[in-house]
Amino acid sequence: MTTAANLPSREVDQRKVRKAAFAGLVGTTLELYDFVIYGTASALVFSKLFFPNISPTAALIASFTTFAVGFLFRPLGGIFFSHFGDRLGRKWVLVVTLLLMGGATLVIGLLPTFEQVGILAPILLCVCRAAQGFGAGAEQSGGATLLTESASPGTRGKLASLIMVGAAAGTALGALVWIAAQSLAPNDMLTWGWRVVFLSSIFVTIAALVIRRKLDESPVFEEIKQARTEPPAPLKEVARNGKANVLRVILMNFGVSTQSYTIQVFMASYLITVVGTDPKFIPPVLLIGALCGGVAAVSFGILSDKIGRRRVVSLITGALVLFPAPAFMLLTTGSPVAIVLVIIVGFMLACQGVVGVHMSYFPEIFGSRYRYAGVTLGREFSSIIGGGIAPMVCAGLLGLFSNSWVPVAIYMSLTMIVSFVATRLSPETLNRDLTDPEDARPDGGAVAAHSAQADFAHARTAK
Repeated sequence: MTTAANLPSREVDQRKVRKAAFAGLVGTTLELYDFVIYGTASALVFSKLFFPNISPTAALIASFTTFAVGFLFRPLGGIFFSHFGDRLGRKWVLVVTLLLMGGATLVIGLLPTFEQVGILAPILLCVCRAAQGFGAGAEQSGGATLLTESASPGTRGKLASLIMVGAAAGTALGALVWIAAQSLAPNDMLTWGWRVVFLSSIFVTIAALVIRRKLDESPVFEEIKQARTEPPAPLKEVARNGKANVLRVILMNFGVSTQSYTIQVFMASYLITVVGTDPKFIPPVLLIGALCGGVAAVSFGILSDKIGRRRVVSLITGALVLFPAPAFMLLTTGSPVAIVLVIIVGFMLACQGVVGVHMSYFPEIFGSRYRYAGVTLGREFSSIIGGGIAPMVCAGLLGLFSNSWVPVAIYMSLTMIVSFVATRLSPETLNRDLTDPEDARPDGGAVAAHSAQADFAHARTAK
């Protein structure tokens, strides 16, 4: 393993690092704010507003299907934006994706319902959800890459984990808005209250845009850009040399994504429709879980700077293999204390904790030639087979097996076993040289070896 002391020295401007950290944090705040308000609306109101003429179970599945549409478009957005992120820089992409996500969320708040325009209503909802997904496809990966490249060795885990503090903040804001909306009379909620929830995203969008426009490019990207002798072709490079590590990231993130979105979206509908929990109880629980998850993300990120990325991720994913069955056993008791405990543990481990370590781990796996593209493609393709369809699959299993939670728990555990095994077979990347164009390898070869391109970049820095 390469240590921080062995790497070539690079002067780090702490002012720029703090600015990058804040910009990444607020962008992810918007993404998760959009996600939480949409996911909560899917569980609470969309089945009534956009799918009123079918059974409640079918309406819930249809509502979660529109949720999954966004994930289908995330890889397309990832492919499109990551190409420019590796060619033009991280900042440009992060500004454009921000506007696309925020704009789509705003438009959802203006959509007509099924009662007003019939079948056109759910079609328009799907279009807006697709635009959200297209913009979100390169958002977290871009923020993670920028922060990992901006930090000095020994602090990358802590700094990149702030992306998930932004995720926790977005979840908390979304929960707070829904808490306020649920104080309305039921009729007001279904007529105009839900619209205000989506229209409120304009404030988060404007704040994030102002901060991101003043963002500096990552110093690692600037070094790589100066050392180039020919235009980069990141997608071709990934297709030629990076397929194995893209697959590695897909498998490492598969179970994590599945459990994260199951906890954040499906469990809310399960508590309401099966356990009989008061819907007004759900947003405050999500708020508490998000706050605890943000603390866990930074804590695990700092721990990974000390003992390694693979070890920390292995510990968390191993625990999450065992989590689903006892979690559902506690949920079905209906005890408020048990419900809060399950959600807190779920957020601390699956939703924010392990993903907080992934924010530095995944960028370190890839070499400098196509880092943005590799991280984005790996994360977003895993989001389709994982989190994107997870609420829909869980709802289908629930209907198929007479509201039994056992198949859902088995599904969650099996997907997490895949992530656990993939992590154990992955390289340790702690403090590797990010200007190295070669990917990390399980034998550590690329971590220790520095190519002529990397040496050239170091020489330019030293002058």
